[in-house]
Amino acid sequence: MILAIGEILVDIFPGYRRIGGAPFNFAYHTKLLGMDTALITRIGDDATGSDIFSVLEKSGFDTRFIQVDSNHETGRVIVTPDQKGGHSFEILPNTAYDHIELPDKPADISGDRAVDLIYFGTLAQRTIHGFKGIQDFLHKREPGSKCFYDINLRPENFSNATIKKSIGNTDILKLNSEEIAYIRKMFHREQEPDSETAGWLIEHFGLEIVSLTKGADGSDIFTANAHKHADVQDSEIADTVGAGDAYAAVLAVGYLKGLPLDTVLSIATGFSSKICTIKGAVPDDPEFYEPFKEQLSGAAHV
Repeated sequence: MILAIGEILVDIFPGYRRIGGAPFNFAYHTKLLGMDTALITRIGDDATGSDIFSVLEKSGFDTRFIQVDSNHETGRVIVTPDQKGGHSFEILPNTAYDHIELPDKPADISGDRAVDLIYFGTLAQRTIHGFKGIQDFLHKREPGSKCFYDINLRPENFSNATIKKSIGNTDILKLNSEEIAYIRKMFHREQEPDSETAGWLIEHFGLEIVSLTKGADGSDIFTANAHKHADVQDSEIADTVGAGDAYAAVLAVGYLKGLPLDTVLSIATGFSSKICTIKGAVPDDPEFYEPFKEQLSGAAHV
């Protein structure tokens, strides 16, 4: 099974709002792509939290792992589009997901099922409570459980210590162009190209995969022995929120299915491009996923 840990919130766009948060987006995608997925998160005891709970229940998530906080509001993010097709984010502090209570160890969630992959990010570690809780939880995973760190750096909501500890406690690292540039600066490696930075991260931290998304310049997957590139696929863009989370979800599913890197790149690129054709990070219609489920299943049996 896949276990995702972290924030769930509401993204407030000009004129509309959507449920968001990278761990939720990732978990929603992997579940609708046919994977056994659990999400550990925390919402407020408020109208927004109630709406989120209903969506999770309707989508088939085990709501035992959705904590309700009577003292803190459901997370909110004010999303402002820019003229380049990107977005800026105002992330409100001290919300419910900052107070997630994790079980002692992953096995307490999975029961008889093996936890094949644990997904986590940076935002839910912005407090001492969140950082300590997630890192302690990861350390208690079973030997066969892999960790997927989707770095997702949000200004004023992370520390270098959190990044370093998280990279050292993962197997798959997902980041974008801005984030790998920050990593280079953080480790005093400013002059080297992406491929050298990825290679150094793999060697220094013992990573299996570094995944790099570069917007209009496509994406790359690096391992100790390979480098694969995919160009971006053309699509009519409604907005780009959640494209990286969609990419990460297919990367995780493809990895667990043992698919070739070229295949994973192709499907991940197609799926993230398709997500850009809708408003918000996740589609309302489950039929949206069917072509990609077929691609992943077909590739797994080749």
